[in-house]
Amino acid sequence: MGRKLKKGKAGNAAQYLPRTQAVRKLQLRLSEFRRLCILKGVHPREPKKKAHGANKTYYHIKDINFLMHEPLLQTFRDLKVYDRKIRKAAAKQNAELAERLKNLKPGYKLDHLVKERYPSFLDALRDLDDPLTLVHLFATLPAEKRHGIPRNAVALARRLSMEFNAYVVRARALRRVFVSIKGFYYQAEIMGQAVTWLVPHQLAQVLPTDVDYRVMLTFLEFYSTMLQFINFKLYHTLGLRYPPSLDKSMEDAAQELSAIMEDLAGVRSAVEGQVEEQSKQLAALTAAEGEKKAA
Repeated sequence: MGRKLKKGKAGNAAQYLPRTQAVRKLQLRLSEFRRLCILKGVHPREPKKKAHGANKTYYHIKDINFLMHEPLLQTFRDLKVYDRKIRKAAAKQNAELAERLKNLKPGYKLDHLVKERYPSFLDALRDLDDPLTLVHLFATLPAEKRHGIPRNAVALARRLSMEFNAYVVRARALRRVFVSIKGFYYQAEIMGQAVTWLVPHQLAQVLPTDVDYRVMLTFLEFYSTMLQFINFKLYHTLGLRYPPSLDKSMEDAAQELSAIMEDLAGVRSAVEGQVEEQSKQLAALTAAEGEKKAA
């Protein structure tokens, strides 16, 4: 007779962890755990048998092991240490030390996550609807310190949305437009893929207080990196440089899209001029060789 197995130690129930145990295993705060799950694309699961209670959030054990090998995990731990040091310096009223620690905080990039989640460019295009909608949403929002919306995030969202819209205009990829109470729905065909996104109406935005903007900003952080990759690839398919250089006077006058379109037109005409000049030189060489053979 074999040993009697304990409940929850084998089978389907052992494949899932409640969120509390997952956070403890990764040695993170709950906010950092949520952020890491969003960036890595890890979602909660619904097991058939909930061994730790029906009112808990569960994650697959393979997903947690997958998160344990993420390089950002150590970066988040280092950031937590720096935040603790900054709070201590502020409590001791040492403003100089606190400012120096803020400047020394380690940064990180999300490039490897984009390549990991989207192995091919077409995979990224198929999943472009939600990123475009969120980026266009933040492009219309004001920078609010009370809600934790930084100015640089809004500026980046606005620039990326303008660059993508300029590509759609230049490539003549727009296929459908629909106006609703939510805003303008656009659909473009890019490399055979239908991409649909929503642009809010240009009205005064009232930010609700029951929205977790930290979660939205985490999504925006990943989507901005993803859209930079996509814009870079799309611009190079048209033979255009990226990022486009803007006229400062037009940028100050809130005419970013016009400035981008002028830059694209200039680059395109220069490239076409070079191609035409090379074609003339090639034709002249061919004619000269033909005359030599005839003589």
